[in-house]
Amino acid sequence: MEFYELHPQNPQQRFINKAVEVLKDGGIIIFPTDTFYGIGCDLYNKEGIEKLLSIKNEDKNKLFSFIFSDFKNISKYAKVSDYSFKLMKKLLPGPYTFILPAAKEIPKKLWSKRQTVGIRIPNHNIALMLAEGLGNPIVSTTASNRLGEPLTDIFEIKNVFNISVDLMLASSNVSFEPSSIVDLSGEEPVIIREGAGDLSILINK
Repeated sequence: MEFYELHPQNPQQRFINKAVEVLKDGGIIIFPTDTFYGIGCDLYNKEGIEKLLSIKNEDKNKLFSFIFSDFKNISKYAKVSDYSFKLMKKLLPGPYTFILPAAKEIPKKLWSKRQTVGIRIPNHNIALMLAEGLGNPIVSTTASNRLGEPLTDIFEIKNVFNISVDLMLASSNVSFEPSSIVDLSGEEPVIIREGAGDLSILINK
């Protein structure tokens, strides 16, 4: 595994570019978000998806989310109501995962049993720069141990995934708090998990 430590506010572009090339070539990367470290691949690379599914199979508790750089193309990958879009615009970028009905652009093997997907725009420069450089969503799952517990030590993460992952980008500004999960697939929003981020806009509505 290649390993690089990046500046948290001004990540070195050459390392971002290197990670994007790994993704495009079907590789797997580990990268920081505003919650935990993610393990990711290119949505449009079948080889990368198969590798990520193999890693996920070691831990049935891992769920996929889709990392976007902005709002431009979310409706291409998920069915977004006007209400959902307005709510997400108020809270993103931020430590939230929004559950939405899946669109056909996302391979069905990455859908949940309820035919939904998790959408994220993290408040983290490295994650946003990676998704922007790739030009489409990064399929991501939390870097966890076999018990499904998120890993918080970067060198432990490196050791655990050294063989199965091609490149890791490390940074100091990771909160190591779970994201708040909000299900927007029905008529009313449902808070699945209260994690990082302010949910008062939903609780007090």
